[in-house]
Amino acid sequence: MKVSIYVREHATRKYRKAKPTEPTGTVYVLRYGSTWETIDAENWNDARVAQLRKSAALLEGWRPKVAKKPASLMLDAAMDQYLAEIKNGRKKKTHQAYRVALKYFYESTGNKAMNDIARGDLIKFSAFLRDDKEQAPRSCWNKFSNLMSFLKHHDITGKSLKIKAHDWPKFVEEEPEIYAQEMLDKFFAACDEEERLLFEFFQQTGMREQEVIYATDRCLDFANCTVSVKHNPAHNWTPKMYKERTVPVPKALMSKLKLMLVKRGKGGLLFPTKSGLPKYNFLDMAKAIAKRAGIDESEVWLHKFRATFATRSLWAGVDLRTVQDWMGHTDLASTLRYLKPNHAIVSEKVEAIWK
Repeated sequence: MKVSIYVREHATRKYRKAKPTEPTGTVYVLRYGSTWETIDAENWNDARVAQLRKSAALLEGWRPKVAKKPASLMLDAAMDQYLAEIKNGRKKKTHQAYRVALKYFYESTGNKAMNDIARGDLIKFSAFLRDDKEQAPRSCWNKFSNLMSFLKHHDITGKSLKIKAHDWPKFVEEEPEIYAQEMLDKFFAACDEEERLLFEFFQQTGMREQEVIYATDRCLDFANCTVSVKHNPAHNWTPKMYKERTVPVPKALMSKLKLMLVKRGKGGLLFPTKSGLPKYNFLDMAKAIAKRAGIDESEVWLHKFRATFATRSLWAGVDLRTVQDWMGHTDLASTLRYLKPNHAIVSEKVEAIWK
């Protein structure tokens, strides 16, 4: 603390800064902080000695105040905290994806303070996913993205870690595959009545597997020939992004669904097990049908029906924004991926050019 020497004028009783040339009989005062202390000093030299002694006395036992750095949250505690929030507010599948990604990061880097996480840890994690866990390129990217979301939640950004675009795992964005009509004809020819209705439903609604699993008769609007993706509280299931939507379907499909419900009775899931529970083996069913039809099983998967729905809708002239709504995409770019050339029509047009 600074100590200054003042004098008090006898006439005005006011204080002013002292000078070395003050006359004998001057009243000297020390000022430190908000304190004014009159001292017994006959001259300037005595006042200076008193000033130095007071400065030393004030400094005695004084230590500079150092702001304590808050203890950084450890990685394991941060993970538990974050996953608890995800579990309470997001879907089970989302929680599982984050849990696996963070578990792998923990295996890669070990437990450490969140403030100590650096760019090198993320580069090491990317290599760990590729080499140790032998993850596919797209899976590496997804888990890296989940880790970045976790870090951002704790105010650690890619910018603060100096993460560059080339630090992210790379993957090739493959063009969505669709079923050729010839393959669909062979596939459906090998189906029994129930199987045909199920996979026509997949193809003509463009619904995701989970959406078909939990679809009920409440999703059907026979008057308007539409099928809706709806929340299923009985099975604690909600649509992706908590967004319901409605898709128009052909009258022939609605007629088959109506006939099925007349035979079976309304209520419950559209495509349940015999005991009325959700059916989870649709992919196995599709593979078995492919085998019967003489189709390579690796060429058959459920999302391919959804891709076929989107591409054929666009080929038929339905505008992008409408197909986006039918598909339940949050951005138009996701829908644009399904806008691909119709090679049959392209070939006809090329031939017509050169006639």
